[in-house]
Amino acid sequence: MTAQAVPTVQIDNDRVRVTEWRFAPGAETGVHIHEMDYVVVPGLDGNLKIVAPDGTENIAELKHGVAYAREKGVHHNVINANDFEYFFIEVELK
Repeated sequence: MTAQAVPTVQIDNDRVRVTEWRFAPGAETGVHIHEMDYVVVPGLDGNLKIVAPDGTENIAELKHGVAYAREKGVHHNVINANDFEYFFIEVELK
């Protein structure tokens, strides 16, 4: 069984949900669809493997503190491709 990423919700109100995601090496979120627009703020430099529903894989090279945003509807699995624990903060816009 593959290790699962660990989400810790820090804020959840009528406007935003802020979640810290922590990944052991090789841990994954599991396949999911984002139901809200969101912003991700990486906590470290590192690589995440992004797997699309059709099996296509890409490596996202993330930089500490360099945020990116996506619209709702993104469908993927996110896997820690590093040999160290990785984390990011996800801010979902309600």
